Amino acid sequence: MDCCRIQFSNQKRVDLLQLQALFQVGAFWAADRRVEDLALAIANSDPVITAWDDDLMIGFARATSDGVYRATIWDVVIHPDYQGLGLGRQLVQAVLSHPKMNRVERIYLMTTHQQPFYERIGFECNSSTTMVLHKPSLATERSPLAVNQPVSSTAT
Repeated sequence: MDCCRIQFSNQKRVDLLQLQALFQVGAFWAADRRVEDLALAIANSDPVITAWDDDLMIGFARATSDGVYRATIWDVVIHPDYQGLGLGRQLVQAVLSHPKMNRVERIYLMTTHQQPFYERIGFECNSSTTMVLHKPSLATERSPLAVNQPVSSTAT
């Protein structure tokens, strides 16, 4: 494959329908995301990096950061037809070198199956940061049945 045509953009150049399709074919964890929710996530992320083969979006990654102490990289995906060409590494490196990220002390990234890929870039497993708060999904929150239901909690 000729990678000379591949262009990376950090200008929030995102075609939401193409992004949704990219998630459907390349990211099991994001295959059911709605266009409206993607737009909101992108609006609240900086940097947002995309990879393009002419007019086809083939890669995407985004991050959130305070610019100094902490940042998190989210939603790294390369279209399956373009994987294995080093584009994922370039995408992550573009995020890391962005001015809102390049001074950050600690950068987090969540991944289910790609630990070896990210270890080759310099990330390491972190067993000390293991807490998560699970909230109802956006679909549940939109449901009229979810309104005014009591919340129970149990301390352990």
